[in-house]
Amino acid sequence: MNPQIAKLFTIANKTERLIIGLMSGTSLDGLDIALCRFRGKGLETKIELVAFDTVSYDSEFKEEIKSVFSKQQVSLEKVCLLNPWVGLHHAQLILKCLANWKVDPATVDLIASHGQTIYHAPKLLHGHQKFGNATLQIGDGDHIAHATGVITLSDFRQKHIAGGGEGAPLAAYGDFLIFSKHGEDRVMLNIGGIANFTYLPGTLNADEVFCTDVGPGNTVMDALIQKNFPRKYFDENAEVAKRGTSNSALLTSLKDHPFFNQGFPKTTGPELFNLAYLENAKRLSGTQAISLEDTMATLNRFSADMIVEGIRKSGGGKTNLTLYSSGGGMHNPLLMENIKSQLPGFSFLTTRDLHINPDAKEAVLFATLANECVCGGGVQYGSGRNGIPSISMGKISFPN
Repeated sequence: MNPQIAKLFTIANKTERLIIGLMSGTSLDGLDIALCRFRGKGLETKIELVAFDTVSYDSEFKEEIKSVFSKQQVSLEKVCLLNPWVGLHHAQLILKCLANWKVDPATVDLIASHGQTIYHAPKLLHGHQKFGNATLQIGDGDHIAHATGVITLSDFRQKHIAGGGEGAPLAAYGDFLIFSKHGEDRVMLNIGGIANFTYLPGTLNADEVFCTDVGPGNTVMDALIQKNFPRKYFDENAEVAKRGTSNSALLTSLKDHPFFNQGFPKTTGPELFNLAYLENAKRLSGTQAISLEDTMATLNRFSADMIVEGIRKSGGGKTNLTLYSSGGGMHNPLLMENIKSQLPGFSFLTTRDLHINPDAKEAVLFATLANECVCGGGVQYGSGRNGIPSISMGKISFPN
C-alpha cells in the first residue's frame, strides 16, 4: 500500500484531527487561514478554532490575479502560470502562520484549500445551451501539499457541479453539519463579494435546508471605491455611503435584471455584478451625474434589499428567525442597518455567538468539507432538491 494512503486511513480513524481551512475570496484582501481541531463527523462534528489569521496579499499578488479575474478573454499562458504560483504562495503563507503560532506542520493532518476563483459561469449566466455549469479556481493542491508536507484537499466545487449543482454556494454543507440546532430555525448569512445565505430548519430535516446566492454583497461597492480611491479597497465603516442618499431611480434600475426573477437556488459573481453593471443601470435611469456618495449609498441599499428579498422569498413567511451573519459585509454598519430595518422580527447575531469567528467562517467551512470527505461521507443532505446534491467534495493531493 502507498504509505500516503495508509497515512490517510490513519487520519480518518483518529479521534481528533487538526485541519487547516483556507479561503481566498473575490475581494482579494488576503488569505484566510483557520487552524481547526475536529472531533467526530456528520451531525456529530465538533470544532474548535485553534488559531486564525487573514494574511494580506501584497500589491503584486493582487495585480496578477486581477489580470485574469472575471474576464472572458485572458492570456491562457498567464492562467497556466498562475495556477502553481498561487498554490506555492498560499503554501508559504500557511508555513508562515504555523511558525507564528508555533505549530509544527508535521502535526497538521489535512489542508483544505478553496483556491482562488477566477471565473464563475453557471448556465443561467453564460447561456450556451450545449454547455453546463462551470467554475474555475486556481492554486494547485499538489503544490500546496508538496511545499507544506501536508495532505491537501482542493477543488471542492467541481464535484458539486458534477452532482448537479452550480458549484456554489457550498455553505449549505458545513452550515448544516456544524450550525444546525434542534428547535431553532436559523439563517446563516454570509456577505462577501457576493451575498448568500443558508436556511437551517429547527427540525434538522435535510430536505428543508436551503442555500442560495442572492446578488451582490460588497463586490460593486468595493470596485467603485477602488476606482476612486487607489489606496483603498472597501468603504470602511461605510464612510462614503453614509455621506450620501440612496437614489430611487438608480435603485430601481439596479434591481431590474432577469437574475432577480429566476428561482432559487442560483449563483452569481463579479462576472455579472461589476462596474459595467452599475454604469448600465445609471445610463438606463439617467443618473450618470449623481455624486459618488449617493451612488455608494444606493449600492449599499441595493445589496441590503436583495438580501432581504431573498430571505423573505425563501423563509416560508416566517418573521421570527435567528440570523447569524459573517463575512466582510457584516462590518459595514450601514449595510447591516439597512438589512435589520427591513426584518424587524428577526434576532440578529453573528457566528461569534456560535464560537466561530465570523471572519474565519468560510475557511472553517472548507476545513469541515475536508473532514467530512476523509472521515465521514455518510450524511444524506436530502433528496437532492434545492440544488444540494448528497455528495462529499475535495480532490486529494499527497505530499510525495
